[in-house]
Order: sequence, then C-alpha cells, then structure tokens
Amino acid sequence: MQLSGYALNHELLDCGATLIRTARTTKGYSLYALDEGKQGRPGLVFDGTGAGEIEVELWAMPLKAFGGFVAAVKAPLGIGTIALADGSTVKGFLCEAHAAAGTKDITRFGGWRAYLGAT
Repeated sequence: MQLSGYALNHELLDCGATLIRTARTTKGYSLYALDEGKQGRPGLVFDGTGAGEIEVELWAMPLKAFGGFVAAVKAPLGIGTIALADGSTVKGFLCEAHAAAGTKDITRFGGWRAYLGAT
C-alpha cells in the first residue's frame, strides 16, 4: 500500500507527490483487510452503512503524473471520490465491493495503521 512509511509509498514519491495531512472519511465507509495471509492491504468500500471515520492520507500529486499513477492501479482497487468528515471530497483508493465480501471487516480500528498496530 502507498501509505507513508509502507512498502509501496515510493510509488507516490516517484510521481512527485507530497503528503499534505491525514483526514477521516464520513460515515458510510467500511474498511476491510484484503489478502490476509499474504502481504495484506486495506480495502475501503462505500456501502452507505459503515461507521466511517476511517483515517486516510491526503497527497498532492502533479497533474501530469496522475494519469500514469491511476493507470497502474490494479483491480480490485481503483481511484474514486471519497467524502471526508470535514465536508470536502478527494480522489483516493476505493475497493470494489465484491472483493471485500468474505474478508475481515476492520472498520472498528479506524484505519490500516491502527489495525496493524492491534494485530
């Protein structure tokens, strides 16, 4: 995953992206642990019923790099619009709902870092 401090963060840095701040999603989002037993990665899904308040990182990326970055994202993840608790919206990683089916719901941890810290 591309979160700061994790293995794939270089993908953002290589595109010239800079970390702005962390934020939280609105209600309606759920977070799942995908690929358990492997390296693992988070899957953020808007289902309209999730508790939300999932921690996300906000990055600024040069527009010229955005298309190539998005093109490299592999299913079941994609880039979509995420609503934040402060009322704003941003583009970010979302997971296709079918891929989260049957995986571990980790919404209660409030984010991937907190989940990994508790396991």
